[in-house]
Formats: sequence, structure tokens, C-alpha cells
Amino acid sequence: MQTRFPVTFRRLRRAVELAAAIFLGASGLGLAAPNGAPATPIRHLVVIFQENVSFDHYFGTYPNASNPAAEPAFLPAPGTPLPNGLTPALLNANPNSANPFRLDRSQAATCDQDHDYTPEQQAFHAGLMDRFLEFTGAGTGCDPSQVMGFFDGNTVTALWNYAQAFSMSDDSFGTTFGPSTPGALNLVSGQTHGVNVFNQPVSSADVVAGTVIGDPQPFYDDCSTRETVGLSGKNVGDLLNAQGLSWGWFQGGFRPTGASANGQAVCGAKHTGSDGQPKGDYIPHHEPFQYYASTSNIHHLSPTSVSMIGQTDQANHQYDLADFWSLVLALQGSDEDDPGAGAGLPAVTFLKAPGYQDGHAGYSDPLDEQTFLVNTINALETLPEWKHMAILIAWDDSDGWYDHVMPPIVSRSNTAADALTGPSIPGAAPSGDCGTPAAGSYLGRCGYGPRLPLLVISPYAKANFIDHGVTDQSSILRFIEDNWNLPRIGDQSFDASAGSLLGSV
Repeated sequence: MQTRFPVTFRRLRRAVELAAAIFLGASGLGLAAPNGAPATPIRHLVVIFQENVSFDHYFGTYPNASNPAAEPAFLPAPGTPLPNGLTPALLNANPNSANPFRLDRSQAATCDQDHDYTPEQQAFHAGLMDRFLEFTGAGTGCDPSQVMGFFDGNTVTALWNYAQAFSMSDDSFGTTFGPSTPGALNLVSGQTHGVNVFNQPVSSADVVAGTVIGDPQPFYDDCSTRETVGLSGKNVGDLLNAQGLSWGWFQGGFRPTGASANGQAVCGAKHTGSDGQPKGDYIPHHEPFQYYASTSNIHHLSPTSVSMIGQTDQANHQYDLADFWSLVLALQGSDEDDPGAGAGLPAVTFLKAPGYQDGHAGYSDPLDEQTFLVNTINALETLPEWKHMAILIAWDDSDGWYDHVMPPIVSRSNTAADALTGPSIPGAAPSGDCGTPAAGSYLGRCGYGPRLPLLVISPYAKANFIDHGVTDQSSILRFIEDNWNLPRIGDQSFDASAGSLLGSV
């Protein structure tokens, strides 16, 4: 199933023909659906959750590409709308100590930038957006000015073509500041607070005031190898289970390659990353459901059969990507309403690429990332479920890459790790300030965080459309709740205040 990323991708004409349809819901918006039936035409939601991209890093000059002779050309369709991107002033007289600059295809493999909770706030400098070199570009082993680099449609060709054929947002944000784990947790629960178990005293770089701000690994996972934490509370898997709805998280490398001397699963699958080094396919802190006892598959057990994928068995809805491909093969040529021996595509599917294809700077790159995306989406298009499907391509954090848009601050915090509104001077201690939090609110959740891309691929997506409504990672959670008539998570989850994806992106 896996082939190298092609220059072009198979465009879906049906979506263009349905340009009058509203994104994620041409009918039945806001209607309560009985017994878990969807409130919109979307019966199957697929969330492809990638790694570490700011909006400007991939779409800052959209839809205008440089089109050098040696690279695939990108020519926008007539009438293509403009996003809130990099203006001539931002490109040539940027408030940072270096201007943004184009990275070509030969520069696809880049350094990993600093994308921790505190440095990101310091780079934003109370909304001045002018300290990226000093904070998120620092300490990566590369020239700090690389943090200002961006790609255009000659490198992220497939993503720009998807934006042409379908919908994207230019006003969607990480729910909070910080790296991968907070983004993954906010996707499935809208909540990073609630650390209640751990295997050793946790670092203040990972947990503050009972809230995850870093990348500790999941407590309920044999394949975790360092500091681990577990979380209390509910996630969307609990809500789906209570309603009897099918769902699953599929991640590269989840299937064990062996067992340790004490019988624990070992996740040893590897591929060569963009840096030329072996990279583990399975990255434990990218798997949010393993932080919760209720939805974890501690020993990485396989589903009992293909027909049980999406249902509750020993796998507990946590799977390897190989299980996803087995299901796809079983469903091709079947009928959506009568999938035969299989159980059909789950109502909600989360897909996580193996490390070398997840787009994370330092060990993956946009070309390998798009190989995974294009092959996966092409396969999903062949399924009978496609006619009632929406695919969301979202990212977990910005990697610290430059973006010029200051997010709305909807959650304030004043822990020692906060530094959004204080002095932004290299070497200075964090100010402990991200506004004044409301009494009783959970701390360590300063947000919204950096602006991230969000793409929607569906027969119900508007063609060549950019939405400007404010959303965040927990808006995906909210759509699942609203579409399948599920309750809110509660306990200060961001789902209660998240912008809706209905009628927008």
C-alpha cells in the first residue's frame, strides 16, 4: 500500500460538483440524533493527526508558489481565496531578527525547533510575535534563523492541492501552548489536567500544577521507556463506548516486535528517518488513549479478528496501522450498509503515521509525510463509506516554527512555566504570567497556542474554500460529540467552548 509520494494526486471531482454543500453538514445541523445516529450526513470521521507544523510554515504564501524549473509547479485555480498569510511587509520587514524565507524541496529535511510550553510563549512576546529566533529557534543545533523557514506548493504540493479541491482553515489553533502530548490529549479529551499516577517524580518540564505541559510517556503502555504519567477523567473513547459506537486509534509501530524478559511488549519496528538515522515507528507519547486506564491497550494486544476492529475486545480500540490496512482491504468492493464479514469502517477513526512519515522535523519531512497522506486518502476514497465520510488532516503542535498570528487567549495561567505576557529576554526567568486565571480554573493550560493548519476532505466540503472562524484542536472533539449526540467531557474540558466545525473548518 505504501509508495513514494507522487508529484500530483487524484483529485476528487465529486467534491467540486458539490460546491454548494456546507462543510461537515449539508442538512440536519444541530439536530439531536437518537441512539448515536449522526446528526449530519457524515457517518464516518477519519482524523489524520500529524506532527509539528505551524500554518505559515506550510501555507504562509498560499496559493502563490515560486515554481522553479526543477520542482513540481503549482498553479492556483482561478478565484482561489487568500488566507491570512505572509504579506510583503512580513516577508521583507519582519519584526523578528530575520525575515521568513522559502525552503525548497532539497531542504525538506530540517532541524527540530524548540516547541516547549514556556519557549513558545516567550517567542510570542505578548502578541508582538518577534522573539522566535531567541526562543523557539534556539538550541536545535541549527542556525536559529531556520525557525523562519517555510515551504510552498512546490514542496507541500499535495497539501496545497487538497486545499484547492476541498476546504481549509486559516484560524485554527493548538488548544494550549506546548509539544506533542498536550496536543494529542486536547484532541481526544480537551483536557491536559488530571495527572493522577506516575512511575517516578515527574519533571516540572513535563507536569505543572497537575497539568501535562511536556512529553511524559503514557503510564498504561508496556512500550513506554522513561518518565510516565496517567490521567484521570474521560476522553472521547469513553463517550463513544457508552453509546455503543465503533471507533479506533491506529498508529504505526503499535504491534509488538517481541517481548522483554519480564514479558512486556517491545515496540521495536524502525525505519530510516529524514536525518538518515533509524527512527522508531511507534512513539508512545503520541498515543493519547494510552494515558487513560479505561481506553488503554497496555500490552499492545491485536484485535481478535478483522471483524472486531472498531469493536470492544482485547485490543480495546488501540491498533497498529497494519490493522487499518487489513480493514481497508476487507472493505474494498463491499457495501457500506452490508460490509459482509467485516464490521465496516468505524464511526470515528484516528490515524497516526509511523515516526518517519509523521512530518516531525528532525526525523521526518514533508515529502515522506505526504507519501503517507496521499496513499491513505487514496485508499479511503475507494471505500463504499467515502460517500458519507469526512477526513480531517490536523497537526499536534507547531514545532516552534514562525507564525505571525497571535491566538486569542481563552485560558489563562500563572504557573512558574508561564511567560506569555512577561519580559521576553534570553536568559531571563519566566515571568509566571499568562494573564489572570479565573478562580478555581486549572493552571498550566495557557491557550490558545500557535496557529496550525486544518484541512477537510469530504464530499460535503466546499471546494477551494478557506474558513476564518476560530477553532482549536478540541473543536474536532466537539464535532464528534455533536454529530453523534454525545455528552460533553466536563471538568473544564475545552470542548465546551470550542468553535464549531459545522459550517466552517
